[in-house]
Amino acid sequence: MERGRVAFAPAGFDAAAVEERLRLFSFATAEKRGEYLWVLRAFDHARAAYVVLLHASDVAETLTRFPEAPRLTATEVGPLLEQLHQWGVLERSYDGTRAATLAEYRNRHYVYQFSQAGYQAYRAVTEVLGARLDEASLSRLVLPELLADLQALARANRTGDAERVYRILNRLDTALSELADRAAHFYLTLGDLVRTTEATPESFLAHKDALLAHMREFSMDLARFAPRLAAAIAEVEDTGVDELIARAGACDERVLLGVAEREADWRARWQGLRAWFVATASDVAAGEGNSVTEAERLREATMSAIAAVLSLLRRVTETRKGGVSRESALRHLAGWFTAAPSAESAHALFDAVFGLGRPRHLSMEHPDADVIPPIRSWWDAPPLEIARTLAETGRPPSPGAPSRIQRNDAGMRRLREAQLDAQRRRAEAARSLAAADLDERVLDDGETEVLLRLLDAASTAWVPVSGRTGGTTGSDSGVTLTVSPHDGPTVVRTSRGLLYLNNRRLSVRENPRARTSSGRS
Repeated sequence: MERGRVAFAPAGFDAAAVEERLRLFSFATAEKRGEYLWVLRAFDHARAAYVVLLHASDVAETLTRFPEAPRLTATEVGPLLEQLHQWGVLERSYDGTRAATLAEYRNRHYVYQFSQAGYQAYRAVTEVLGARLDEASLSRLVLPELLADLQALARANRTGDAERVYRILNRLDTALSELADRAAHFYLTLGDLVRTTEATPESFLAHKDALLAHMREFSMDLARFAPRLAAAIAEVEDTGVDELIARAGACDERVLLGVAEREADWRARWQGLRAWFVATASDVAAGEGNSVTEAERLREATMSAIAAVLSLLRRVTETRKGGVSRESALRHLAGWFTAAPSAESAHALFDAVFGLGRPRHLSMEHPDADVIPPIRSWWDAPPLEIARTLAETGRPPSPGAPSRIQRNDAGMRRLREAQLDAQRRRAEAARSLAAADLDERVLDDGETEVLLRLLDAASTAWVPVSGRTGGTTGSDSGVTLTVSPHDGPTVVRTSRGLLYLNNRRLSVRENPRARTSSGRS
């Protein structure tokens, strides 16, 4: 993944751009979301009248035209506009023409308008709020329009009419997108109808004929037009796909995109349109034929939906004929409750129907079998204390399964990498320490740390039980420190200060084994 990109971001968007776009929808979840939405509706109403810039007083005056809108003053509208500006939904500019005095001019009245992305966010929210989720249908009549447009596209590309090529391609893209969206919505709604228990048999039987006829007609039209649409696409490709894409890209009015970007976009759209009715070369080579086209998948989904509706129709019909169903059983049980002579009888009926459970059989012995023998009846013996688990579940208590060991593999891996990195730095400092004489330079922090570790290792042999000590050594990180007697004090200069040694001299050399291993590596 690119640095700064998020997984769900489109191409060309980094994390900051995605956060900025998502922040546009903050007004839909804010505490004053109703007031924010009415303010934006005022801007949309003014936009329809070709008025773009609005002041807070203009917004308040526009809201008075909506009977159901809240009555807000310009003072109350001002903070709402400022917050929408902070979210990026509105753009703000200065309007000095409203100033009547010098003080007002210095205050610079603000006017607001929709930002381009903010208007798209507002339209998305209003479309969701106004969507009719129960309206679903298949676009059957769009198939002959697609065929006519493809034939016209072939003629326009053959004659070199670039503007007509662009218009027809744009219309084909819109029509096919609408066909796909409506089909997806239709089958989603139909799946909910088949799975849900909310629909009554009466409402289903009233519409089942129209539903089945609608799906059968769409399936038949799709089977009839799919080969003709594939032939029309082949006719368009015979006139030259590259020329087609070049003409569409040249007439595309998205001036902020380069010609290469526009051509790439139209090529991707054409490939998507082609995949609906023509199998790719790889699928044909694999022997799958037209079974992988989107049109064939849509037809198979339609046939499956017809089978699901017929299955639901069979279940509804069997239920209406008097068969036992969950609904009839519950209605019969409700009649029993209504006919119960008393509340106690109703409670007993409830316990019998909903409170069923298996009996608990317990077998225990008294701790002192001599005092309370096992052959004595429970009625005569004193009560025993039993575990709660045994009484509730019928199983003896157990310590339970051991808790799961929490393994922090990521943390262990980070610690191991830190240890290896510290060892590498210490080995490099040790080699640098042994590379030159200690008296001729100033040791850095890493070399000083290695030297002190070597002194710790060598100092264990400095304290004799009796007598005097000669030289001693200490090894660490592939080097050996030799401490030898010396007439007079010696000084080692380090980045931390001066190290004074009385009658001792230090020398560091690399171990022969370490030198051999480093030479091999």
